[in-house]
Amino acid sequence: MTTICSVRYNGKTAIAGDGQVTLGEKVIAKATARKIRRIYHDRVIIGFAGGVADAVSLQDMLEGKLESYSGDLRRAAVEMAQAWRKDPTLQKLNAMLIAFNDKDLLLISGNGEVLEPDENVVAIGSGGNFAQAAAIAMTRHAKDMKADEIAHEAVKIASGIDVFTDDQIITDEI
Repeated sequence: MTTICSVRYNGKTAIAGDGQVTLGEKVIAKATARKIRRIYHDRVIIGFAGGVADAVSLQDMLEGKLESYSGDLRRAAVEMAQAWRKDPTLQKLNAMLIAFNDKDLLLISGNGEVLEPDENVVAIGSGGNFAQAAAIAMTRHAKDMKADEIAHEAVKIASGIDVFTDDQIITDEI
């Protein structure tokens, strides 16, 4: 899988993700995949974990919903999650998304959930729990760090624990 972590901190929202792609549980197929992308006129940033083809399908669906709802991320995410949950074909997609803009930070799952994190930190993927715990600790105690530094360091910490996460980390920020 992967690790994607997003942090809203001191007026900025950042995301970091590793680049590892695995085939099954034994083979690292690629170390430099880009799992963080800007969509909707570069106003929304997404990060995905799960099957790449599935994630790209969800990216396309979210972009379509953003176009339909004039860039309203919250509404587009809810509409996408409802469609994902109701359509038997889409239910087979194996991916999760983090999406954010200058107002919202959301986790979108295939179970029809659109969640806004309580502590302005959300993480997904096989190392997501490690990254989320690290990022929450940094937002509480490392007052001299910036959002992009916290997200990057959280994924780096996860890469030292989770075998499906590497240290080829990409970040982006709004």
